[in-house]
Amino acid sequence: MNLPPRVTNRAFERLAEIAESAGEPQILRVAVNGGGCSGFQYEIALDKRAEDDLVLEAQGQQVVIDPVSLPFLANAVIDFTEELIGARFTIDNPNASSSCGCGVSFSM
Repeated sequence: MNLPPRVTNRAFERLAEIAESAGEPQILRVAVNGGGCSGFQYEIALDKRAEDDLVLEAQGQQVVIDPVSLPFLANAVIDFTEELIGARFTIDNPNASSSCGCGVSFSM
């Protein structure tokens, strides 16, 4: 069964920190575009909300996904990780059959 993506508490907490330092609410957009080294690539950016977006909300924060990207992100988990190479929002996508080393590009 295809479920909408889930956003971890850690990702919502990081978004809240970004909003606090910016002094205003921030909306995180997660999208899937054609391209990248594996066929599709994730785009994760601060953006405005569109009328037809799916809104995932917790802790007063919002993550939005457009209807075209939504099927590619079914059952995915949006998280925030801090590693030696840096801190970033990540996507664990069970629909991806393969991905490249950058973690931004994938194929289905």
